[in-house]
Amino acid sequence: MATENTGGGSVEYIQHHLTNLSVGQGFWQLNIDTLIFSTLLGGLILFVAMKIGQNLRTETPGRFQNAVEGILEFVDNQVKDSFGGKAPALIAPLALTILIWVWLMNFMDLIPIDLIPAIAHGLGVPYLKIVPTTDLNTPLAMALVVFMLTVYYNLKVKGFGGYIKMFLFHPFGKFFIPVNIVMTLIEELAKPISLGLRLFGNMFAGELVFMLIALLTMGATISASLLIWFPLQVVLDLAWLIFHILVITLQAFIFMVLTIVYLGMAHIDADSH
Repeated sequence: MATENTGGGSVEYIQHHLTNLSVGQGFWQLNIDTLIFSTLLGGLILFVAMKIGQNLRTETPGRFQNAVEGILEFVDNQVKDSFGGKAPALIAPLALTILIWVWLMNFMDLIPIDLIPAIAHGLGVPYLKIVPTTDLNTPLAMALVVFMLTVYYNLKVKGFGGYIKMFLFHPFGKFFIPVNIVMTLIEELAKPISLGLRLFGNMFAGELVFMLIALLTMGATISASLLIWFPLQVVLDLAWLIFHILVITLQAFIFMVLTIVYLGMAHIDADSH
């Protein structure tokens, strides 16, 4: 990989790649690159889904249709395993969207780290991060939506009284109400925080590894050392690429499964909880 920001050294190179293209400051800062790439990938999902729906073949499905149907069946089985009975109509489409969207956002990390930012730099764009899930705002925003849905279904299934009852009497019974409130509140708040931070932490670490591999080229010169550094970087890139494919898939799967589990727990009545 060539790097477009080699003049300032390794620290400046990493800082440059960790900076979002943004407007505003503080709480009102908007990371434009995150919004653009996440929206484009969401639009890609809608476009492909529309094309698949328009070209469905029941008798002789193609390989791509078979793969999509396999994913649909896999997600549906995950929902059934968590809910037992009939799940609300929203759950399976939500789980499928999360799985594919998170995977696609993670997949952007497999594009050579300097390719698109270098093109943008040539067009006058100073900073550009193309992996939305390495921006903490994206995983936490998705986790917040899941949290809001769990609160909604808790109130819908248990009722307001049943939801409050869960805080008062879970997990230690009626004689430890103050402890129960604190413990249950921590438990509920930890769900979206851990859900978002887990995805962000793994993707951020993966991006840093790709940066460190790219930095190997920065120290290479047109000499005998190039014969060592360049093959080493190719080997490291391929090895980490193969491993990272498993990482991005696993992280998308975990985010989807935990979403299903949390929403499934929200459908348990107060007494069973």
